[in-house]
Amino acid sequence: MRFSESQVRKTAALRDELWAKIRKHQEEIEMLEGSIEVLDVVLKESSFTKASSLVTNAEDTQHDTTQPTNPSVDKPENTQNQESTPDGDAVPITDTSGQLVANAYVSTEKISIIINQDIQVDADAHPFKPFFLERIIGGMKSKDDSEVDAGKIQKDSVISCTIEKSGPHLSEIVIRNYRQKERINEIINTAGWSLARMLENAKK
Repeated sequence: MRFSESQVRKTAALRDELWAKIRKHQEEIEMLEGSIEVLDVVLKESSFTKASSLVTNAEDTQHDTTQPTNPSVDKPENTQNQESTPDGDAVPITDTSGQLVANAYVSTEKISIIINQDIQVDADAHPFKPFFLERIIGGMKSKDDSEVDAGKIQKDSVISCTIEKSGPHLSEIVIRNYRQKERINEIINTAGWSLARMLENAKK
């Protein structure tokens, strides 16, 4: 049975559309799996949970809902083999094989995630943008924007994220105005999962 040129074009277009839907759903499944993995890490209290001890309300200041919280930085319990910088003590981020991927530095002002110089990941690689930037940081920003609209915080207290590159490769992620110490674990864990998945994808 022969098909007309028009029918062939429509069939090819339908095939491309189906493949596009498959890829879209695969990405959504990967992001959902990533969310579950991150939650598992938090529930199991992995080494990343030590980040929660980095920030505490040490100063006896009265809480002002119109200003961001101003926690102080404590040293982690285990400081052996950790680098010390003006921005705080290093929280190592590793992949599933234990390879050091990055170090996170938590201060009262920001979270700096500095990528290991031996690691080269494309800043535009999946799932960094759709999962970490858009879903995680974007979700926090939406909540902060709602608090701005409600008059609970100032506009300059909204969380922000700056991406530093070395050529096409990701070199540093800087998150400012995280405000809530509960966000520290989520940011570090999701960034770590995204970087690990990016490395896995690069090896395929």
